[in-house]
Amino acid sequence: MSRKQWTGWSAPRAGAEQAEQHYLIEPRHLAGGGDLRHVTEFLRASGWKDSSPRGGPFVFDSPDNQVCIGYDPHTEPGGWTVSGKAAGAQPSWHATFGRQTPVEIVAGVTDALTRPRSAHAPNAWAPLQQQDWTAERGEDHVFSAVHPGRDTWLQYRPAEHGQALWWAGARTDHGQTWDAVFTSTTPLYLIEAFATALADPQPVMRPREHVPSTSRIRTTSVSVLPSQLSAWQQARIAAARAATWARFATTGTRTPSAATSPYATARGRRR
Repeated sequence: MSRKQWTGWSAPRAGAEQAEQHYLIEPRHLAGGGDLRHVTEFLRASGWKDSSPRGGPFVFDSPDNQVCIGYDPHTEPGGWTVSGKAAGAQPSWHATFGRQTPVEIVAGVTDALTRPRSAHAPNAWAPLQQQDWTAERGEDHVFSAVHPGRDTWLQYRPAEHGQALWWAGARTDHGQTWDAVFTSTTPLYLIEAFATALADPQPVMRPREHVPSTSRIRTTSVSVLPSQLSAWQQARIAAARAATWARFATTGTRTPSAATSPYATARGRRR
């Protein structure tokens, strides 16, 4: 374990704030769930409607009401659900992420849902190949890409009982920690977005009390001021706001209502 000052942020002023100890964790897919606001605040800033019941699980609806994203820690197995309605040639689809799926990886999919689709043909395997994941072909034409550490995978399973699916997961020395399942009808660009976030070699940050207990991770201790951490979080939200309003300006569509406006004051924000 190494220790250093977090580079890229200005040095703290003496006596101004008390620095807090955080850890950069790699590989990111073993970092644990993380702060839910990494996903939810980005959705809110992107004009999604917070339909969460009071005291209940998170529920966010897209501006066109075609996609619903939820998080429920109380049910079994619990975690994230993302569902899309049928629209034109696109059938309905569904994806789930376990509670310990890192929010940065979940955000690969949820962030992509807030942006216009790219014109390029999606390739879910390319981001993994670029990071030296191993391509494998198993029985029954099951295709997989496996992390060099052999602890994480993305797999495509052809029709089984009439339903094909994409399946990803991660394990440590304590067993499997999370999995993600996508129905075969999930738009391929979302699978590519998920794979891109999954294969990203950049570490992710966790507070001291949320570092997973496993020998499979590498950690770097960093000193972070609360204001620095807040500034990083606000930069992500500001980017979502700017992209949302730029999209409304260029498409000429109706701007968000007061309830869904990314500039609206958020109520009942939970961690």
